[in-house]
Amino acid sequence: MSDRETIMTDTKTIQQQDHAHYLHPFTDHQALGRKGARVMVRGEGIYLWDSEGNKILDGMSGLWCVAVGYGRTSISKAVYEQMETLPFYNSFFNTTNVPAVRLAARLSQLAPEGFNHVFFTGSGSEANDTNVRMVRRYWDLMGFKERHVIISRHNSYHGSTMAGASLGGMSGMHEQGGLPIPGIVHIGQPNYYDDGVGLTPDEFGLRAASWLEAKILEVGPDKVAAFIGEPVQGAGGVIIPPDSYWPEIRRICDKYGILLIADEVITGFGRLGRWFASEPYKPDLITFAKGVTSGYVPLGGVLVGSRVADVLIGQGGDFNHGFTYSGHPVACAAALENLRIIEDEGLVERVANDTGPYLKHAFGALADHALVGTAETCGFVAGLNLVKRKAENVHYQVRFDPALGVGMLCRAHMFNTGIIMRAVGDRMIIAPPLVMTHAQIDEMVALIRRALDLTLEEVRGRGWL
Repeated sequence: MSDRETIMTDTKTIQQQDHAHYLHPFTDHQALGRKGARVMVRGEGIYLWDSEGNKILDGMSGLWCVAVGYGRTSISKAVYEQMETLPFYNSFFNTTNVPAVRLAARLSQLAPEGFNHVFFTGSGSEANDTNVRMVRRYWDLMGFKERHVIISRHNSYHGSTMAGASLGGMSGMHEQGGLPIPGIVHIGQPNYYDDGVGLTPDEFGLRAASWLEAKILEVGPDKVAAFIGEPVQGAGGVIIPPDSYWPEIRRICDKYGILLIADEVITGFGRLGRWFASEPYKPDLITFAKGVTSGYVPLGGVLVGSRVADVLIGQGGDFNHGFTYSGHPVACAAALENLRIIEDEGLVERVANDTGPYLKHAFGALADHALVGTAETCGFVAGLNLVKRKAENVHYQVRFDPALGVGMLCRAHMFNTGIIMRAVGDRMIIAPPLVMTHAQIDEMVALIRRALDLTLEEVRGRGWL
């Protein structure tokens, strides 16, 4: 049977039931109801099929997470065998389970030096909530009960729970629900494209890092507990900081003794060519999720460095925090098999030394397109800016009026062309599965170029150029 015959379903019925009953995340439900949701029914390798039989290259790894691709039978088998053995038990009441212990030990081996403890959650949002509780408990135990303020960045994303959304710097989220909660403040993001006029990238990196020191002094060093940041901002638009940025952030944190939290929900497990991208600047806590199971089963957590763990364990008594599904045995079994695949197939090394550089060359070539102002990559994430008029100096490129929604037009052409690429304003971003070959990278870039051509044609037709 053909792919179309094997995956056909009653799309209209599913769409009607979806609109009647399913509240989606980050969605205008009236608008979705008018057009109907796209119904995904199957995945294999780097490809998805929808209910109409359309084959689509998944340039976003699901949602930054399907690192090893779809259809990995060995992960399914590991999940099934664990469900048959012990489908669930909690980690309260002085109890543990074998997959959770083995995964904690494995993650401690893969993590940077000094990370010997893991706190498991069900998601990255829960993990960042845990960070808030953990750093405040740390400072309480250290005798500094006023050090509860956490500094984050505008346009960052750290989840959508109350604490996660507060840590994040998304204005649209803060407008709903009275966020951020008290004790969380924000500084500017290291976006050279937007804010680096008149500076070299390294000069701008130092300036952006200096905003942290300014905020510490404004709040009061005796009140600041931690700084949190993504090594590369993901949902904010694949914002890649200059090389000078993170070393200076580390220096400032050391100067004032504050904890440094690296949110690696997106960047961990090989996406930037290291198991953990933050290793060079020695964070104190590392948030993880997504790629730990390649999204097959929900799982998140915090890697806890010795500075924090030694205090929590040595001085803390009960840490009154946790979740029913902390260390869920099925999720941990999926993670163990997923990590085995990543390691056995050398995906981290491939991204660092082979496919990452190949993607950089292939994706970078899109900068010659009439609509593309810049095309940047870092490991296996990439982003390009759609512009009205190009210029050699990126700060003099003419941008489209944001109200026109050119990025969303482009995203629609991407889907219809057979490639999933996300729009963040007029910045188009990808985070493809780590298993991609050179030929598949070429295929992906060709599809992107075709969609850009169609977008250019539509923009011209609308008189926007």
